[in-house]
Amino acid sequence: MENKEMNMEDTLPEKQEFIVPDTPVPGDDAQGKVGIDSLSGMPILADKLQENIVEAMGGENVSADEEFSLSEFYGYIEDNTEPENRPAARRSEKKKSNTVLSYLHDLVFGLVAILLVFMLLFHGVVVSGPSMQNTLVDGDYIILLSNVFYRNPQPGDIIVASKDSFRNGEPIIKRVIATEGQRVDINFVTGIVYVDGVALEEPYTKTPTNLYEGIAFPLIVDEGCVFVMGDNRNDSKDSRSPEIGLIDCREIVGKALFLALPGKNVNTDKRDFNRIGALW
Repeated sequence: MENKEMNMEDTLPEKQEFIVPDTPVPGDDAQGKVGIDSLSGMPILADKLQENIVEAMGGENVSADEEFSLSEFYGYIEDNTEPENRPAARRSEKKKSNTVLSYLHDLVFGLVAILLVFMLLFHGVVVSGPSMQNTLVDGDYIILLSNVFYRNPQPGDIIVASKDSFRNGEPIIKRVIATEGQRVDINFVTGIVYVDGVALEEPYTKTPTNLYEGIAFPLIVDEGCVFVMGDNRNDSKDSRSPEIGLIDCREIVGKALFLALPGKNVNTDKRDFNRIGALW
């Protein structure tokens, strides 16, 4: 048996596997530190196994007399073995790690794409002033459909526009009353608005339309334009005023779709979250 072990030592490859069973193989070693030579299948006593470990590691910085744990040896083998030769469990763990990284990459990419689409489709605007009470109040945060996709304004739409002739293009929020080709007339005594000779039912207004601001009526809305007014008719500067007049559709920033965050009530200094929702 000793001669056979000596022959195996002479032919030991540069990197040899050593299999250590979970339970010791019976042998002469009192502590049961016995390995199995993977080439011969023969048991190797602790001292012999230590020598083979030293030789497999190139003999660098290790002597057969030093204490050397098998866990350190396994670490050396793992660090100096090609991936395809590592244990299946390690390859499986790496595959799972790569899968997780792939999922995270796809998730981040998807979120960025959604954000870009949202920024292209929608805008957020804060209402300033009392002109749209009681539909909207000062400090309301609303979501707009961008003018990139909003190209056909209709009567009743709430829009945000920017007109150079009014406060250097400061955004204004108003309601569309009439579109191109329609005839608008207002009885400032009764406060009734007429479009194409028909009196409008306007449950959204805070007050009747009694305020005259300088524009002569009746008027015909020009091509490519809209006539707008605020819902708080007696506290709104809008298409009745020469400062604003008709709104060119190219000056429309977008259509108000959704009230996302209510502003504070001027009387209670509190937000009414029941107001959150679609705008009509």
